[in-house]
Amino acid sequence: MSDEADAVLIQKFASIERCIRAIEEYLGGDLSRLDDQLIQDAVLLNVQRACEQAIDAACRMVSKRSLGVPSDAAAAFELLERRGLISIDSRHAMKAMVGFRNVAVHEYRRLDHAILREVVSNRLGDFRRLCRELAEHA
Repeated sequence: MSDEADAVLIQKFASIERCIRAIEEYLGGDLSRLDDQLIQDAVLLNVQRACEQAIDAACRMVSKRSLGVPSDAAAAFELLERRGLISIDSRHAMKAMVGFRNVAVHEYRRLDHAILREVVSNRLGDFRRLCRELAEHA
């Protein structure tokens, strides 16, 4: 990050990291804990929070760089990737995460629990990669 680090972005990154750590703490390395409805709800809430913070960070960077006005949450990641501020992998991962968040928030009954397991098993690092990439250009 630059000498005049963006305090808002720093807060977003810290919040994402807190969410990831909370998920890891709730699960304790044991995915079977997701069978407990309270644990599942707590994990899902933290995934949603991390998604919201990632979207906010992306929108903040889009605004700082005057890249335009995103038409929706996923579009912010597209604008950043087109300008080389995040990788294509991050763009794809975050667009998928936004889709997952939308289902979790708006259509909870349709939520595929296998996808939640995939997210917490293999996709939390996507949030950390996004934070690193945005921090390089903040």
